[in-house]
This record gives sequence, structure tokens and C-alpha cells, in this order.
Amino acid sequence: MGAPKKSSARVSEDPDDLVRVPWQAILLADSFTTKFRPITLERPKVLLPLVNVPMINYTLTWLESAGVEEVFVFCCAHAKQVIQYLDKSEWLSQPNFTVTTIESQNSVSAGDALRVIYERNVIHGDFVLISGDTVSNMSLTQALLEHKERKKKDSNAVMTMVIKRSKPNQAIHQSRLGTDEIFMAIDPDTKQLLYYEDKADYSKSTLHLDKSLLVDNPSLSLHHDKQDCYIDICSPEVLSLFTDNFDYQHLRRHFVKGLLVDDIMGYKIFVHEIHSDYAARIDNFRSYDTVSKDIIHRWTYPFVPDVMNFGKTATKLERQGMYRASEISQSQSAVIGPSTAIGSGTKIGYNTKISNSIIGEGCKIGSDVLIEGCYIWDNVTIEDGCKLWHAIVCDGATMKSGAVLEPGVVLSFKVVVGQGFVVPPYSKVSLLQQPIEEDSDEELEYADSASAITSTVDKSDVEIAYQELDTHFSPPSELGMGGAGYVWPKCEGGHEEEWRHSVAPITADKILEALKAIEDDLELTHDDTILPPSGELKPDSSDSDDDDNDDSRDDFDKEVEATFLRGVDENIQDNHLILEVNSLKLSYNKVTADCAGAVFYAMMKHAIDMPHSSADSLMKNVQDVLKQWKNVLAPYLSDMDEQIEVILKLEEMCLESAKEYAPLFTKILHFMYEEDIVDEDAILSWEDEKKDADEYDKVFVKQAQKLIQWLKEAPEEDDDDE
Repeated sequence: MGAPKKSSARVSEDPDDLVRVPWQAILLADSFTTKFRPITLERPKVLLPLVNVPMINYTLTWLESAGVEEVFVFCCAHAKQVIQYLDKSEWLSQPNFTVTTIESQNSVSAGDALRVIYERNVIHGDFVLISGDTVSNMSLTQALLEHKERKKKDSNAVMTMVIKRSKPNQAIHQSRLGTDEIFMAIDPDTKQLLYYEDKADYSKSTLHLDKSLLVDNPSLSLHHDKQDCYIDICSPEVLSLFTDNFDYQHLRRHFVKGLLVDDIMGYKIFVHEIHSDYAARIDNFRSYDTVSKDIIHRWTYPFVPDVMNFGKTATKLERQGMYRASEISQSQSAVIGPSTAIGSGTKIGYNTKISNSIIGEGCKIGSDVLIEGCYIWDNVTIEDGCKLWHAIVCDGATMKSGAVLEPGVVLSFKVVVGQGFVVPPYSKVSLLQQPIEEDSDEELEYADSASAITSTVDKSDVEIAYQELDTHFSPPSELGMGGAGYVWPKCEGGHEEEWRHSVAPITADKILEALKAIEDDLELTHDDTILPPSGELKPDSSDSDDDDNDDSRDDFDKEVEATFLRGVDENIQDNHLILEVNSLKLSYNKVTADCAGAVFYAMMKHAIDMPHSSADSLMKNVQDVLKQWKNVLAPYLSDMDEQIEVILKLEEMCLESAKEYAPLFTKILHFMYEEDIVDEDAILSWEDEKKDADEYDKVFVKQAQKLIQWLKEAPEEDDDDE
């Protein structure tokens, strides 16, 4: 439906089977979280528009194209809305593709949902487990074949998880993208998952692995550069396991981790890594922004706006990644910028400027309006002179003339912002008051007795609630004259809920502010072994490591630093140090770029730990250390990518673990160039890679502009001299 099928036939359970079992999927239409509030108090997350198409359509379209024949959509929060939408959609009339809804008002977690499905006895073979907020264009054929081959050899192989490698430099900065960093231990030969932890569980402690993992798995591979796509191929035993263990609620935190530590049953989980294909889950507002941009930039092809119509008016792709539906009324003086989509029936006034934004259907946008990086849903009214930066505006909302939305604002359904009123950054505004009592279980999307709208709400209930709320709005001063809505008080732990999970770009000052808070909270356990003896996390550890306040560094980096410092103390020869680093490289299954970054970090950490009283004396330390030990670094810098890794590592230190280097960045980079640690091409390529980066990621490129310009002009001067 809307995209060509990649695989139409399901691999059979067994070549000798006489009865064909349809290829099935379970789609969870509830995320069992509260991250999209206040919006999800009124509408289920899977029906929220993603580039003007409800999220669930991306998931269903992909399942159909991947050869799945039967999908069971499990509905909890706002179940009636989901069922009504599917009943009116084209999904129920698709040939060879059946969509069936299962409703449960009593399920408050993914575990509860799977237990209900088990009781219904509708799954008869291997199945895909996915949530309705997932976008992918991968082929399932290879992953399914691998799963079935393993199952034939070992009946305990019950699940295959789809993973992918993080984008370059993303693993280090994962928290800035709104997702938790994940730590995995994988057998590189069999692809069996041996350990799984997300940073949410160990952000204030040291991660410890049991030494038995090495004893039992000599080729263990450790990763913190992988992303979990939350696409699972499961054997039917998975459902019975949830039924047998009611402690399994969360799919990862309880079920996956539970199986990994269960030595009695012996069930196994494996991974399938994708490389060129796309897969991502929309977990919060920031990932909503990221996936929306990926769709606009066509990384998700064929699931792109000019293909994904779903009964809507056809959308055409124009220059610079602009998508435009028909029946748009646009003034000649209006400017529509790149990476923008405009829905049908929308009217745009004089001198209005829109860029990097998604505009829904039936919107009325006045004159002299500025919209940058926003998500404007259907039937929104924006009067003259308004300004909006990196905000989300839901259906039916109104902005009176001259109103302003600062970055990170979320306006829920039918909110009215008064004339000239400025909504502060990261504000969440709704016609519904913020729940007085926060949910005790973070899995719950809708468990909220204080809300005027419950999990069983339908559109008529919403309208009644709006009418009842007319007499209960806050004073006009809260949203200006003529305004309507409640501004939700900021939550505690604002770093997580405000800027980290927002659609607004993260500014450099907020990054430094948050990093400072993290550094103040971190407690690291000192241990000189490669893998500490305990297999448990130690959140209450009182032993701190004063020499290492960077919790994002993995054990390999720490081992390289310890090796280098021992070399400094014992005056070990360069070639012996290189041999030790190479042995660590093999032990941890690292590449040369990893060694370059780790050795460089160790050298720079040593320089800053040496006595110094000023910036000049610190720079002298850097020069002395780099000159003395650059031969240890040289074997890992033969390739330009490895040199760029060193520059990125310097950037990272300036922002995180060694901010004292920040004002010296350009001087250090220039000295590294003079000492042939990095060459001209590496510096210019580093600058080129940053062209499309966010502003916070361009801080040091801007600082180094004079050096970069000198490098660009120097060859021309040399040619003239010759």
C-alpha cells in the first residue's frame, strides 16, 4: 500500500510442513510511556502526524512491503480512536494483508499486552514484534532466515533483535539526541547477545561485567556504538515466557535482561545488524524531529511524502527537498525554504517565511510570519506578525497576531495564544491541566485519574471536555489577552524533559550546563582490571576515581590510558607501548581509529593533569607531551579518517572532560598540524563535515576559521613562490 513489496513470501517453518502458516506481526499501538504529554492525553501517539501521515501508517506499510500477511494491532490508551481510524482506513481492504485489532483497557505495559495476546491464541509461528511508532525500510528476509536457521540448530534461540551502528561520533553524544546510550556484549561469531544495558540504568554509576562472560565467551565483543531498532523477530515461546513470568513488563529492561541472566532455562537472544537500511523508533520529541528530517531527506525511501499519500491529496517533490500538495494558496511575496512540506488547503500570506518545517492541511498563516524548524499540524491559525522557532503546534490551535513561540514549545490541541504573547522556551501548553499526581509507573501512558480525558476517550468526549473547560481556564495573563490553555509547570530534572527531549536545537551553553551537572553527580568506581568481578551495577558505590570523570568512555579507553600512564611513569619504550595498545585493540575488537582516539585522549589527559598555572603553561604541557610521545600515536594516524577522529576527540574533551582546553583549541590544532600529527586535508575535511551540523557542533570550527583560511590560501602562495 503506497510502496513496492520487498518480499512477498514468508519462509516456511519447515520444508516438509504440509500446512502453511501465515507470516504474522504484533504491533503495539501504545508506547506505555508519558514522553509525548500533554498531546497523548487527547490522542494516541500512533495517530500523531509524521510528515502529515499518522505514524502507524509507516509501520503498517513497511510490514506489508516486508511480506507480513497478518498484523494484530494491540490497543490500550485511546483504543477507540485507533480502532475507528483503522476501520475507516484502506488497511482493512488490502489483499493478502490482514489487520486485526485487539483491545484491552487493563493492560499497562508491553508485558501485559503480550500476555493478553497469548491468551487469545492467535499467534501460530514466528512473528515480528514492533511498536506503531517505528519507521523502517529494511528487508526482513535475511534476518528471518538467520532466525530460522538458528532455531533449527538450537530450540532455545527465541528472539532476534535488529540493531544498527550509530552514526559517526553519535555514540559519544547519544544523550544529546534524546536517546539513551546502549551497552551491548555480543559474540562476534554467533551474534548471540550476552549483555544489554541502557544508560538510563547506569548514568550515575560504573558499569560492571561479570568475568564469567569472558570465561564462557572468549571472543566477546563489547559495544556502545549500537542502536536498538526495537524490531524483534520472535518465536512463539516468547509469549509463553511473558505468561510464565509476570515480572516481565518492559521488553528490554525486564524481558531481555531477564533472559540474559537466567541460567536455568537457557533461552538465547541474537542480533541482526543492518547497515544501509533505515530503522528508527520515535521515542520522544527529539527523535520525532530527527525521524521527520530523515523522511524529508529521503533516507526512508520508498516511505517518503510523494509516495505515502494514504488517501490524501498527492504531494509533489520540488527543488531543495520541498514537498507541496495541491490547492495551496500562497502569496507571491511568501518565501518557502528548503526541507519543507506544505499540506493541501493551506493558505500563506504576504512576506511570510517558512523553512525546515512541516505544515499540515487546512492551515491559515497570515502575513509577515516567520516559521523556522516547526511542526504545524492540521487546521492551525497563525495570524499576522507571529514568530515560531522549533515548536510543535497541534490541530486547531490559534496564535493571535504578534504572538511568539520560543524554541521547544509544545502547543496541544485547540490552545489559543493571546495577542503579542511570548510563550517561554520548552513550555508545554494544553487545554487540560497537568495531572496533579504523577504516574508511579513510567510505563503508563494514560493511567491518570486527574485528567479530564481518559484512555477510552473518543472525539465526542474531547469536545465535551473542551466545553467543560471553558470556565476553568487560567487567568488571561497566563497566555495573554484572549488566550486559552494551561502552561504546565516545569518538571524537576529539567535537563531530561526540557532541552534533551525537545525539537529545539541544543545550544552549546545548555550542553556545558548539563555536562557540569552530570560531572557533579557522577560516582565512578576505580578498578584496574579489564572486566570487574561483579556482574551487577553498583549505584551505591562510594569509591570515586578522581582521575576520570567521563562516564561515556568505555573500558578500552580506560585501559589505553592506564597503559600510557604506566609507560610515562616507567619510561617504557615507544615500540613496547605500541605493542601493548595493539594487544588491547585485538582484545576489545577495536579498529585503528579507536586506538587513535584513545591514545590521543590519554596524552591530552596527562598534559592537563601536569602542574600548570595559566593557559600558556597548559599549552606548554601539551606541546611537551605531544612532542615526546607522538611516535606512539603515529601508527594509528595513517588514514585521514583516523586524523579526523583525533580532531573530534579534541573537540569532545573541550566540551566535556577537559573544558580548560576550549580556549586553546585552535592553538593545539595548529601545533598538531606543525608536528605532522594531522595534515591539511584532515583539517579541511573536518570543517567540511561540519557544514550541515547544528550550531552547537560548529563552535570550534568557527574558532579555528583563521587557521582554516590560512590552510586554504597557503598552497596558492606556495605555487606563486615556485
